[in-house]
Amino acid sequence: MTLSLASGSARVHGDPTPTYLSHVAGRDVDSGRYLYTVSTRSILTDVFASLTLKRRLEQGHEDVPTDDVVGRCAVADPETVAAAVDSAAAAAPIWAATPLATRMRLGEMVRARIRAHHAELVDVLVAEGSPAALARWQVAGLLELFSEETLDYCAGQLHREFRHGDRTLTVRRVADGVVCVNPPQNAPAASALFGITPLLAGNAVIVRAPRSAPLGVMFALRELVLPPLEQLGAPAGTLNFFCARPGPTIRTWLESPQVSDIFYTGDVERGLELERECVARGKKPILELAGNDCVVVWRDADLDGAAEALSECFYGSGQICMVPNQVVAHPDIADELLEKLTEAAKTVRPGYPDDDTVLLSPVLRSERFFAYVRDALDRGATLVHGARRLEVDGEPSDTGLFLEPTVLRVDGLAGAREIDAVRSETFFPLLPVIVPRPAPDLLDDVLAFVDSNPYGLRNSLWATDEAVIDRFVAETANGGVLKINDSHIGFVPYLPTHGGTGLTGGAFGEANYPMLRSSHLQGVSRATGIRPREAFFNPRRG
Repeated sequence: MTLSLASGSARVHGDPTPTYLSHVAGRDVDSGRYLYTVSTRSILTDVFASLTLKRRLEQGHEDVPTDDVVGRCAVADPETVAAAVDSAAAAAPIWAATPLATRMRLGEMVRARIRAHHAELVDVLVAEGSPAALARWQVAGLLELFSEETLDYCAGQLHREFRHGDRTLTVRRVADGVVCVNPPQNAPAASALFGITPLLAGNAVIVRAPRSAPLGVMFALRELVLPPLEQLGAPAGTLNFFCARPGPTIRTWLESPQVSDIFYTGDVERGLELERECVARGKKPILELAGNDCVVVWRDADLDGAAEALSECFYGSGQICMVPNQVVAHPDIADELLEKLTEAAKTVRPGYPDDDTVLLSPVLRSERFFAYVRDALDRGATLVHGARRLEVDGEPSDTGLFLEPTVLRVDGLAGAREIDAVRSETFFPLLPVIVPRPAPDLLDDVLAFVDSNPYGLRNSLWATDEAVIDRFVAETANGGVLKINDSHIGFVPYLPTHGGTGLTGGAFGEANYPMLRSSHLQGVSRATGIRPREAFFNPRRG
């Protein structure tokens, strides 16, 4: 696979391999050490040869990469990581003083560049392993994130003015300062673009590209964000990015007094530990952790639509935080729903990521998936479909790199959360369907079950009874997004795309517009002709 990258900046020293360097203080920094991206198609064709090639290139034992190598990224040294903090700290107050209209213009320009380079962005995502259909889904989500509607909503939250007597009152959000962004290993490029939206609030931003998939992040920031910033006259250091090890980088951020916020996406255990460390050091943690989303399918639901939405669990082999992870199915329709869901699961198949009909991703480590299945069966669940390894052509195999979409039936709400696959985010194509026992107050029990989920990313309901829908909306307090009779993972304008409560977002978790989360509320009163003593005794007349 050969990528046609957008700018000559990806070519270094005449090297034929597209190369992205660290970018700090407005300059490119070459360390002489690189991580190579080998196309996923090549890995699926011959995993051993492809990973051996990658390792030899990174060790300097190969001089000429093959066509299977789609790009490389420089590995930042500790000095570059530290310099990024200094650079961002110097740029932050200058960029924060830039008018809000100019900063919001950045969002419009990024949206325009995403559209202009849509095909290239999809190609990079596919090269790093995202199925083409899911790559386009990620890009669609980015276009909603930077849509006119969403930007207008956030701009209204960032600055509002009111006239009150002889006062002009302003309610505004002020940039926190330096925001450091740690995208996840899954969907890192889209997450990095999500993570740069604190720029719109006036922050300077530092992004660490993950070593496992750095090319998409570096491409997105270099080609889609940096040119608009330069065009707007942002100071050097407003945006810095590099590829480096996570542990030392985050430690540098924690120890620097110049860092204001750390925006971390990753696993719950490390995220909550980081939250405690941030608070202890006076920094704001912004967390995007695991999801364990619940979908309720009521007895009057459109079962065909519900089965389609539930099959989103299997997209990307379940390695997307916002897919459905558990279902509560009304006992009256559970059998029929399971039949439809099984048929839908059979259509989600493996294959090469550049095939538009493929929705499964390879899973290199599957031992825990089978441990989840064994635990569920040992605790009384029933295997409805799946639980096999598959080859790229869909044939079952003990050595296949794909996992068959798997459906489990769990009878009864009581004790359901004792099953690991219900209690925790599995991050696999594994969907437990919980069938409650009939009861006169069944809706009460189901709503209590949903709202007691310790995670809180998204929750969904499929129903037509308006009374049931109203109660679901009124009584489901956990979660950043609620969906009713809709795609569980689909993006729409205005609504936040990420964020949630509980184990998903930590103690400060909520629906996440990063430009709002990385700023703080401030009120301003500008008065003319006010006598302080009169205002003290009669503030409304003052």
